[in-house]
Amino acid sequence: MPTAKGYVADFPKYDPPLGAVGFSAYVGKVKKSQRVEAFVGTLGSGGKVAEQGFDACYLGYFECFNEGLYYEAHDVLENLWLKEGAGAPDYRFHKGLIQLAGGFVHLKLQHAHPTHPKHGRRLDPARRLFLLAAGNLSPYGPWHHGMEVGAPVALAVKTAALIGEGVSSRNPWNPGKLPRLTLPVMNR
Repeated sequence: MPTAKGYVADFPKYDPPLGAVGFSAYVGKVKKSQRVEAFVGTLGSGGKVAEQGFDACYLGYFECFNEGLYYEAHDVLENLWLKEGAGAPDYRFHKGLIQLAGGFVHLKLQHAHPTHPKHGRRLDPARRLFLLAAGNLSPYGPWHHGMEVGAPVALAVKTAALIGEGVSSRNPWNPGKLPRLTLPVMNR
C-alpha cells in the first residue's frame, strides 16, 4: 500500500494530518501534476505500463482504489483526464471512474466522522456521484480499456441504492470489506 514513507525526497515534507498518505501528504513549490506523476511512479503498477500498454495513471487508479485510497485514486486518474482534455474520446469514461472514487471518498469520510458538521452530511453527495458515475461509464460497455464496464457501473448503482435517500440514508461502506475493481487486461 502506498504510504508517505519513502516518498520522493525532492518534495518538501510537512507534518501531515493523521491518515494522510501518498502525494497528498506533501506540499511545496511543485505543481500538483508533478506530485501525482511522482506518486504514480512509486506504485507497483508502474512496471505493468510498458507490458500492458496502459497509461500509468490509469493503472494507478485501480491500485489506489483497491487499497481504499479513493482520494489518491481520484487525483491520479484526474491527472490523466485533465491532460487529455474535454475533446478526448475517453473523457466521460475517465470522468465516471473519477466520480466513482469521489463517491467513496465521501463515504469513507462520513464513516470516520459521522457526527462532524461537514463529513456527517456526505451521504447525499456520494449517492449523486455514484449515479453520475454510472451514467458516464455506461456508454462505454461492455468492454473498454481492458475492463468490463458493467462492474464499476453495477458497483455505483448498487452503492447508490444502499445509501438510499433522505432521512433513511445509511453508509454502506465498510473498512473491513473494501470494494474492488478488477485490474484492466490488454486485448479486451
